[in-house]
Amino acid sequence: MTSTRCIFASDLHGRGDRYRKLFAAIEVERPQAVFLGGDLLPHHWGSQLAAGDFIADVLEPGFRRVRERSGDDPVRIFLILGNDDDRTSERAFLDGDRAGLWTYVHELWVSLGTHPVLGYACVPPTPFLLKDWERYDVSRFTDPGCVSPEVGQRTVPVDPDTIRFGTIAGDLDRLAGDRDLEDAVLLFHSPPYKTTLDRAGLDGQSVDHAPLDVHVGSIAIQRFIEERQPLLTLHGHIHEAPRLTGAWRERIGRTHCFTAAHDGPELALVRFDLNDLESATRELL
Repeated sequence: MTSTRCIFASDLHGRGDRYRKLFAAIEVERPQAVFLGGDLLPHHWGSQLAAGDFIADVLEPGFRRVRERSGDDPVRIFLILGNDDDRTSERAFLDGDRAGLWTYVHELWVSLGTHPVLGYACVPPTPFLLKDWERYDVSRFTDPGCVSPEVGQRTVPVDPDTIRFGTIAGDLDRLAGDRDLEDAVLLFHSPPYKTTLDRAGLDGQSVDHAPLDVHVGSIAIQRFIEERQPLLTLHGHIHEAPRLTGAWRERIGRTHCFTAAHDGPELALVRFDLNDLESATRELL
């Protein structure tokens, strides 16, 4: 059986040391594909110059070098952004896609050999103010302690009706349609709800006497996986989940679900073969 060796990383947050380790791993291991699950840029979304400089000074030359050194069989780079990334930077990622440095897959279907690949960056409402990549989940409900998508700040204009009535559930139904997902890889930023991958460190906390749910992933994504059963889903977003649960992977029916989120200084690198997902590993570098 032919192998399809892949690397997955997420939530690098503009850390140069993590990117250096990632580039080195790609150049040494020569995987067929690399997946990046969002929150790629520094925590300076209020300054477009900071994000733009990071893309121009770190990401573009780094992935250009990866492409040049991979010879006649270049590694495929699939990426999305995350809730900490400003949406004005999306233009630079689209430019990098056109230049052949990576494949930007938010709300898009592409392919890796016989495997369809779909990306989706949005997460349910969070306590944070940047709302470029936030949507209501399955209804216009906001958990205690979180800020509504209608109240927070955005770096690009969005139709008010989309903010008010758009949901992750609706987006996924529209994106997937009636496609066959049996061999599909879905790259999400949010993990599915009430799994080992979305466990937050909110134990015993409350807001206005309302206890906080320690599971903060997406109900829509969890239901979508249950109902559509893709081959593999990749997630990030909740940094502390692997430490709190001791798990970085979960099965929902036949679907393998992996997270590359990590709350330490290291780079968390998930390695897997699309033809042997049981043998996937996670290493802290």
